Amino acid sequence: MTQHPDADVLIIGAGPVGLVAALDLSARGVPVIVIEQRAYLEPPNVKCNHVASRTMESFRRLGIAAEVRAAGLPADYPQDVAFRTALTGRELARIPIPASGERYTSRTGPDTSWDTPEPPHRINQTFLEPILARHAAAAPGVTLLNATLFHSFAQDDDGVSIVVSDLDGGNERTLRGRYVIGADGGRSKVRKQIGAKLSGDPVLQHVQSTCIRATGLYDRMAAAEPRAWGYYTFNARRIGHVYAIDGRETFLVHTYLSPEEAETPGSVDRDAAIRAILGVPDEVDYEVISKEDWIARRLLADRFRDGRVFLAGDATHLWVPFAGFGMNAGIADVLNLTWAMGAHLNGWAGAGILDAYEAERRPITEQVSRFAMNHQQKLAKPALPEALEDSSAEGERARASFGAAVRALNEPQFAAAGLNYGYVYDASPVIAYDGEQAPGYTMGEYTPSTVPGCRAPHFRVPDGTSFYDLLADGFTLVARPGADTSALAAEAERRGIPFCVVEADDRTLPVEYRLSLTIVRQDQHVVWRGEHADAETAAGLWDLLCGAPVVAAI
Repeated sequence: MTQHPDADVLIIGAGPVGLVAALDLSARGVPVIVIEQRAYLEPPNVKCNHVASRTMESFRRLGIAAEVRAAGLPADYPQDVAFRTALTGRELARIPIPASGERYTSRTGPDTSWDTPEPPHRINQTFLEPILARHAAAAPGVTLLNATLFHSFAQDDDGVSIVVSDLDGGNERTLRGRYVIGADGGRSKVRKQIGAKLSGDPVLQHVQSTCIRATGLYDRMAAAEPRAWGYYTFNARRIGHVYAIDGRETFLVHTYLSPEEAETPGSVDRDAAIRAILGVPDEVDYEVISKEDWIARRLLADRFRDGRVFLAGDATHLWVPFAGFGMNAGIADVLNLTWAMGAHLNGWAGAGILDAYEAERRPITEQVSRFAMNHQQKLAKPALPEALEDSSAEGERARASFGAAVRALNEPQFAAAGLNYGYVYDASPVIAYDGEQAPGYTMGEYTPSTVPGCRAPHFRVPDGTSFYDLLADGFTLVARPGADTSALAAEAERRGIPFCVVEADDRTLPVEYRLSLTIVRQDQHVVWRGEHADAETAAGLWDLLCGAPVVAAI
């Protein structure tokens, strides 16, 4: 006799990716159990410092965007990126990014013109993760099992059984679910057990990371210069990055090691490197809160799934942690998956919809990993002008020229419109393509489009509501005036597909919506467009978009 599941979905790992998966499945009425070896609200490592616009759009749908935006740096603290000879040295250039308190209104900065209801937000993971954990703990149908070890899984035709225990190995027990999501990080046990392999570039650069508490450090900087969220420092002694964590006294310092130093990383004097980056003498004290040495990599799993077991986040990809690309891509991964799981488990989509996950997300993570790697390689060995720190006219010219160059190089990283909005799902089994090729994109730039697979261009309806706020849990039909929506609507209702129609005209719609009918998934990707759809067309279309044939959810 088949064992009754303890939950529909078992999630291994309660980092940001696992917690967002739990929140999204809860919103879809899908019961989940989350396994995490850390204690509830145990602080994570000081890692990701950035929540991308696409992630903030998803947080808006989940009802937590305002809380996330209010956390982290003070509301009036600029989220700029400054390039300097040292933290307390001379400024070379600056990328202006508004403080959270003026994020919706400011038009100063390269990302303030983006057409989105939710701009990016700079916040360290130590502030973000507790918000996600508290919401997950309170979400209907979510059970958090903290201080719990995952050991192994076994799957069959009906579901997956996992073996877990307390941290000391005691109280071993088995939990049963219909599906498993392995969001258990770069050393994923789930990935190893399904036999997926990582390949790519295992070593790009060695980095020393140190979280410090340095009271009074801001007082050593020029009073006339605004503060910044990120500081890139360049001098002949050391190249590094500094990120403001709380806007008062806590900073994360990255020391980048040369290839020669990487051969014997223990030989690098951590304190001397930090002082060279900060530009402070030995008599200035600071406290080390934590330290972690890591290797910048570019690795991608050869598959994201084995039967009923799926991988997401760092379990599938590891790359240079610039601008939070890893965490944000992981959240995009898992929301793609949980939408499909929810559709199938709620009975309005066939099991084939789950095949779209790897087909859609793996190519995108491959693209993003190469963007990150290429950017890292450009940053690895900058040619520093000899006069960079000189108090002379030649030094001024050197700083102006070098500052302009490093700003131009880095602006696409910190205002990554292309990575946020430009990627396209071009080989999905649940998207109806029409032969038109999607426009290309770079890290910093993209061309809006309604080619199937692209992100649906954002717009606001006449009362000011964001189109994204109107998206149904399944699909939304954007219809021009006079377009016949009846066949699509009737067939969706017959199948129980969550569906709505948004009627708009040229006064509202961006020019890219040139056809009468455009269907958009809840994740904002266009899945079909056309001039009309009769009953036969609608039936075939819903079969395709929902991974037909629909059978009882299993």
